Amino acid sequence: MALVTQFLSGIRGHVLNQEDEQLAQWLRVEPPVPDHYHRLAAELRSAFPAKSDALSKLIDNCLPEEDEVQEGKGSPWPGFNSFMKEYMEYWRDVDFDDAVKLHSLLSNLLNSCANALANPTYGSMLLKTSMSISKSLCKLVMILMKQPHLLAQIHQGASGEEGERKSIAETAADILQKIFTSCLMDRTSKRFDPPKGKKVGVYTFANLILRLFISSHKSRLAVQMLTNIDNIGPPLSLYPASQRVTYLYHLGRLWYNCNHFMRAQTCFSEAYLQCPPAFLSHRRIILSYLIPTNLLLGRFPSAQLLSRPEAAGIGEIFLPICRAIKTGDFVSYYDAMERARPWLEAKGVYWALFENCKTLVWRSLTRKTFMLTYTPGQGSTKKAPVLDLEDVVTVATYVQRRLEGWTPAPRHPGHRTNGQTNSMFMRAVANSADASLRATTLMPPPGGKARELPMDGGLIFGNEPVTLENVRGIVVGLVAMGLLNGFVSYSQNKFAIEGTKRAGGNPVAAGWPEVWKVGLERLSEGPDGEGVDIRRVPAWVKGTNGR
Repeated sequence: MALVTQFLSGIRGHVLNQEDEQLAQWLRVEPPVPDHYHRLAAELRSAFPAKSDALSKLIDNCLPEEDEVQEGKGSPWPGFNSFMKEYMEYWRDVDFDDAVKLHSLLSNLLNSCANALANPTYGSMLLKTSMSISKSLCKLVMILMKQPHLLAQIHQGASGEEGERKSIAETAADILQKIFTSCLMDRTSKRFDPPKGKKVGVYTFANLILRLFISSHKSRLAVQMLTNIDNIGPPLSLYPASQRVTYLYHLGRLWYNCNHFMRAQTCFSEAYLQCPPAFLSHRRIILSYLIPTNLLLGRFPSAQLLSRPEAAGIGEIFLPICRAIKTGDFVSYYDAMERARPWLEAKGVYWALFENCKTLVWRSLTRKTFMLTYTPGQGSTKKAPVLDLEDVVTVATYVQRRLEGWTPAPRHPGHRTNGQTNSMFMRAVANSADASLRATTLMPPPGGKARELPMDGGLIFGNEPVTLENVRGIVVGLVAMGLLNGFVSYSQNKFAIEGTKRAGGNPVAAGWPEVWKVGLERLSEGPDGEGVDIRRVPAWVKGTNGR
């Protein structure tokens, strides 16, 4: 009992002097720790059995609440004594080899710490302690989430409640949000002043909560916290670079999961710029999300970016995808995405990238078809340059057959193509009525049976053939998204390009505007046409100077 009393006396001294840093150093919860913590645990197990109230009485005797507190000094309070009882029981009962029991003990300890931290007078003394315990719990949760057999034990031991059972990540986040709220609502400093007191911990706890939600695929649960930050949170620029970069990264992940890629790009880009070059691993993680987000917005990574140390190997993932998007080559696109799939799935970006970039491949395919069929000089007449949708069907049918395993037939040795006809287009229109183009017809797969495609592996759905209705719907959708500039004539099944004169007589530039610029214009217009500030990202609080 002597060591327990000595330990509590030391804690009391730190509380009276309001030494939060020293208090956090004493209240440690995970190895490695000095040997006297293990001796403390042994003494607690021998002298204070679980069903005895002797420990509570000793804590109250060693940590009495001060009747008169001098200015600049502190005092134990009931919530702190309850936390200390939980802390002593933690060391009495802990077994670091039993992760399930450790999770329960740490959760209870952090919850007790959150209650003590809420004290408006002295609670800030436990800020650093709560940070330390929170990080330990989050680290343990991330480990447990990768151990299904341990998760099953935790869920089996949880008390049965009606409704959906919360995951361990949600449970931990609930406790952390109590601490976050205490920090956010602290009135020690005003909103736009340098943070003091508990407000120092706002973004530390926000980052831990966001990490838990993102890892457990429950991003939607962060909405209320982010709304509170947006309404009353302090400017992010007032906090250390480590907190700023981490928060912007997490915020970008959330906006990516919400399919708001422009906001996600803004967050990832700023996080990358603010992350010091020496932190290669951190910059690499940010890049692995910044590049696919930019890709979705029509921006390809530059050679200069991919040559940086933190980008080593990333170009091998994305360059084939970029080439396929740029050329409208679905065969290469599916092949590149399949090879990159394990890496992209590990990052959690595969499906959004795969599905949304298919739209950009279709855009490039229509552009290439126009370039193959357009007669130069057509744009000088009063009629608008047009793309025949039947030609798109022909090209798309060729691509669909290639995906199903058809191969180009070998050419005759002396065969020459017409100089006015593009060779790719000749292959695309093979099997048409023009016998002169049959030299490059496609050969069916071995056995005459088409390769079975998954539902997301064909141009439409699996092996479904491409029809005029399909192509017309796709082109209309591209026009609606602003990726094609013009209108569709349903009676003639043609797409007419608008704005050729404004584009200097270049129908390609007029009909297929830059994807990135289209996104900026659409976002700046806003859904109601009144416009929005595209530089503002909700939950990214900036100071009065705009930073």
